[in-house]
Amino acid sequence: MVTFRNNRRGRFRGGDRNYKRNNGDSNKFKSDFSTNNNFQRKSPGRNNHNAPKLIEKYNDLAREALANGDKILSENYFQHADHFTRIMEEQSKKKTFKVSENSHSSDIKKDNLEDSQDKEKQSVTS
Repeated sequence: MVTFRNNRRGRFRGGDRNYKRNNGDSNKFKSDFSTNNNFQRKSPGRNNHNAPKLIEKYNDLAREALANGDKILSENYFQHADHFTRIMEEQSKKKTFKVSENSHSSDIKKDNLEDSQDKEKQSVTS
């Protein structure tokens, strides 16, 4: 009969207790978050890209909980649905802002292009 040994760690490290050596790289993986003042996540949260699906899911769960007579659980699910509704509204505001910003910048580019073409025409006619 083979006996099971719980401590098999020594075999992979050669029994050397000093397997973690400090080579002066202690600050290698540390970061200073105070220097990253303008950092923003692209999509904060975990499932924000599925907000409409999650709203539907939590509304269904809330209706089911109400049907079973659990008002507290249904209110909890309704609050989750409300949270994702707000996230979806925030995403739509960001999209409209980006679209308006892009159209504004493209209008400026068109104006600059027209101005440069007008200047070229004037220089050619002169």
